[in-house]
Amino acid sequence: QCVVWDYDSRGKHDFIGEFFTTFEEMQKAMGENKVQWDCMNPKYKIKKRNYKNSGVVVLLDLKIHRVYSFLDYIMGGCQIHFTVAIDFTASNGDPRNSCSLHYINPYQPNEYLKALVAVGEICQDYDSDKKFSALGFGARIPPKYEVSHDFAINFNPDNDECEGIQGVVESYQSCLPKIQLYGPTNVAPIISKVARVAADEERTKEASQYFILLILTDGVVTDMADTREAIVRASYLPMSIIIVGVGNADFTDMQILDGDDGVLRSPKGEPVLRDIVQFVPFREFKNVS
Repeated sequence: QCVVWDYDSRGKHDFIGEFFTTFEEMQKAMGENKVQWDCMNPKYKIKKRNYKNSGVVVLLDLKIHRVYSFLDYIMGGCQIHFTVAIDFTASNGDPRNSCSLHYINPYQPNEYLKALVAVGEICQDYDSDKKFSALGFGARIPPKYEVSHDFAINFNPDNDECEGIQGVVESYQSCLPKIQLYGPTNVAPIISKVARVAADEERTKEASQYFILLILTDGVVTDMADTREAIVRASYLPMSIIIVGVGNADFTDMQILDGDDGVLRSPKGEPVLRDIVQFVPFREFKNVS
């Protein structure tokens, strides 16, 4: 239904008429053809015997612009490359202490493992090789015990991939006793690392890979300005970031990164091109079925 009004700057527009059509009919306007309809005012049609129309609406041209959805890409064979980044800062508590978020309990998975499995099991269905890059940040690592904000949890810098979610779980469990939880909580280095790989993919112009970074963290980000800058840069690339807040900390900063309450901007004021960050406080979801 197309309704035509005579515009009035005061807002008291006058109704001229209406007509009904179909998309199939409108498509005839492609190329040299034009399509037209009588614009009818139903009141005049009843009152006036010789009433033909209140004017004619002519469609001169029609262009169809298809917007592809994310599912179109997936169905076209685009692969999801999944990277998980785990917060090993000291605020999580000593893994040997049962109060720690990293406590290795032989009887049930800790908060980090629950969150990893919950998100990872969904993402792995879209990754045909089922290999996941697994990184850690905020810990002192062997052999020199220097702080790293971007290390492979399998301690193989040449190949940080693990076999499936189970492989990530095993690497996490064997990594914990070997590292020293430290700080600060810097997440920009890992965002930038995944962004560099996504940028290489974009240069191929094939749209064959999309990158998802899952960041598991217990709280406040220390390098907030650098993180905002890294997210703005990444928003131009084929990647998304899921941040899962583990534990009971104040996650106000994370809500800012999510951008749902307003557009996230870099410290210089540049807005993100796309809203690529989704923040989830795990405490709100861990008990649902």
